Amino acid sequence: MMIVAAFGFTSCGTYNGMVSKDEAVKEAWAKVQSQYQRRADLIPNLVNTVKGAADFEKSTLESVIEARAKATQTTISPDNLTPENIQKFQAAQDGLSSALSRLLVSVERYPELKANQNFLELQAQLEGTENRITIARNDFNGTVRDYNSTVRSFPANIMAGIFGFQTKTPFEASQAAQNAPAVQF
Repeated sequence: MMIVAAFGFTSCGTYNGMVSKDEAVKEAWAKVQSQYQRRADLIPNLVNTVKGAADFEKSTLESVIEARAKATQTTISPDNLTPENIQKFQAAQDGLSSALSRLLVSVERYPELKANQNFLELQAQLEGTENRITIARNDFNGTVRDYNSTVRSFPANIMAGIFGFQTKTPFEASQAAQNAPAVQF
């Protein structure tokens, strides 16, 4: 009788611990999404500020607007953090990052924009947001690692299998980040 009671208490504690860690993963994912949303919210102001430049490249602005639309349409429920869904989400966000990089590089040819206080403030906010995204992604990966360690460890893995707790997918570096850029002088 004592063994059954001890097993019951241990099982409850293990189950509750996995629920708590699963909720922590969901919270960390929400923080990642919040930072990406912050970036998406800054982009219309940046685009409008840049539009004011006399002959700024229209195609560059359109690519940023299009990439923002795609990135904001690509969402994932915290209950569906599969490798495929994370990859789709990351691809959409990478597309937006790439479009923003092209925009900021092309701004270099417009001294009036580089001197515009609104543009400078928006650029600084975007840089800060990119840092926040990196921190949120790192925090998410740490939370996922903790959760995955729990659901894969014995004897919790038995309870995880019974109650359907499955490992979650962390963020990984994109393929483009795997290749070092060529630097020529």
